[in-house]
Amino acid sequence: MKLSEYFEGAQGVGVLATADVGGKVNAAIYARPQFLDPADDETLAFIMADRLSHANVQANPHAAYLFVEAGPGYSGKRLSLTRVREETDPEKIQALRRRCTPDACDDGTPRFLVYFHVDGVRPLIGAG
Repeated sequence: MKLSEYFEGAQGVGVLATADVGGKVNAAIYARPQFLDPADDETLAFIMADRLSHANVQANPHAAYLFVEAGPGYSGKRLSLTRVREETDPEKIQALRRRCTPDACDDGTPRFLVYFHVDGVRPLIGAG
């Protein structure tokens, strides 16, 4: 199954781990990744606010995303990622938001559509 198909149907909780240039780690809850090109299963994007995770990937492009599927047991994915670019087009970002309307989520915080290359995929548990 393609990674994009997996995340299109998966329900659960995701955590994005980043580190600053000195190696100080941060972890934050993030939604499922966006796959914007159906033919490209190695590039994904997250909508990021102008907060610590975003600052970290600007200073250190490497990140990890851990996704735990809803339900019993321990199923999910671990992704190794490298930031490749970002966009700031507010209309594109709003169109991609899954749970927000402009009135409910427009808090004035700048948002970024940050693209990552998928360097590796492993199961949630085990070496894969």
